[in-house]
Amino acid sequence: MDCPVCKNPMITLELAGVEIDYCTACGGIWLDAGELELLLGNREQAKNLLDSFKIDSHPAESARKCPICDKKMQKIIVGTSKPALLIDKCRKGDGLWFDKGELQDIISRANLDRDNKIRKLLADMFGSEQQN
Repeated sequence: MDCPVCKNPMITLELAGVEIDYCTACGGIWLDAGELELLLGNREQAKNLLDSFKIDSHPAESARKCPICDKKMQKIIVGTSKPALLIDKCRKGDGLWFDKGELQDIISRANLDRDNKIRKLLADMFGSEQQN
């Protein structure tokens, strides 16, 4: 699978029993449909987070293509905090794209990792560069 940002091949890594696709060139992360829920380990928290997503109808960023179906993804506003955090979501539901550091930022902003388990896993896997 190729990165939707820099078009380089991504590698598959296992994080807490969840396979994620990672771009070593730009640091982005692709989660297939259902993998966010598995990563969080809490179906209710994941549902609340996914339900909070709002489509940005006038995004400043250009649309990216889904690495699975090759269709343009939607820009999604996550949460209500400022500055707004935008991620990319496949319109067909194939998955979510997180630019470098966005997954950690979402988890932190939404207070979804009170015991810092996920943040520690991400730091162990990607090192401190993903924390930017």
